Amino acid sequence: QTVSLQITGNTINVIAALFGPAKVWDEAKIAPAPDYADRKNWAAYPGENDLAQMVPEGLQSTEDGKAVDVFFIHPTGYMSGASWNSPMNASSRTEENTMWMMANQASAFNGCCNVYAPRYREASIFRYLGAPEDIATKAMDFAYADVERAFDFFIEHYSNGRPFIIASHSQGTDHGFRLLKEKIDGTPLAERMVAAYLIGNRISDSKVAELKSIHVCASPTDTGCLIHWATFGDGGGPDAGAFTEKLVCVNPLSWLRDGPRAPASMHQGAVPQSGRFALALWGRGKDTPNGIEFKPLEAPLK
Repeated sequence: QTVSLQITGNTINVIAALFGPAKVWDEAKIAPAPDYADRKNWAAYPGENDLAQMVPEGLQSTEDGKAVDVFFIHPTGYMSGASWNSPMNASSRTEENTMWMMANQASAFNGCCNVYAPRYREASIFRYLGAPEDIATKAMDFAYADVERAFDFFIEHYSNGRPFIIASHSQGTDHGFRLLKEKIDGTPLAERMVAAYLIGNRISDSKVAELKSIHVCASPTDTGCLIHWATFGDGGGPDAGAFTEKLVCVNPLSWLRDGPRAPASMHQGAVPQSGRFALALWGRGKDTPNGIEFKPLEAPLK
């Protein structure tokens, strides 16, 4: 499942001016750093009855204790303009969005792996909507600091030397690529990494060229590599005025890089979403929960 925000030009400026945070950096509004020894700071944790354990109707559920772990970094769910980073309020629309991501994104990995997904002080969606460059950088640095500490805790206390996968989407992919570059690439951890599924952002060939040991996956059986693709509507593509570098594209059906279109017969089916993602940006500072109900995942549509 993918949620995309497609607004451009003057619309962005109007939305940011009306509903975004004040364009000043105020650390007093930043929540305390989460303690990852506390289970409440994990949106998904093996053995817990969380939404990342959901299995589509008709598919076989599997037991915990698998040989491989997934460290899942969720995308942006904080749509409020109250501050530049999420206050991590357990009773909020942001938390409901995090739960939506567990049910509809992280759950894709529970058939193969033990799923770990940290809650973190994610950057607000307004970081992507015309935020001053210095504030945008600070907001992402705060968010990444949590992801990094969560990963360190995962490696030290949970992983126990098992192979692992990094998986992410959108803002999570920003943090996931930085994690690869700063914590995994060229280290012994790279030898344990099965692959990094860094989806839904803009990873370019030039960025990958900066890595020492991690490369783009070139086949379905390649390991120690990263997988990336970005999606656009019919007739769409990267904004040529803002982004001209060649993006990494690994076909999620054939797992081949820059190959031909895959036949529809290779698609194993799409699962209708459970619950609803709250995309509304209006209402500066409002982050009240909507009471979203997450029903069991339906059978895949083919």
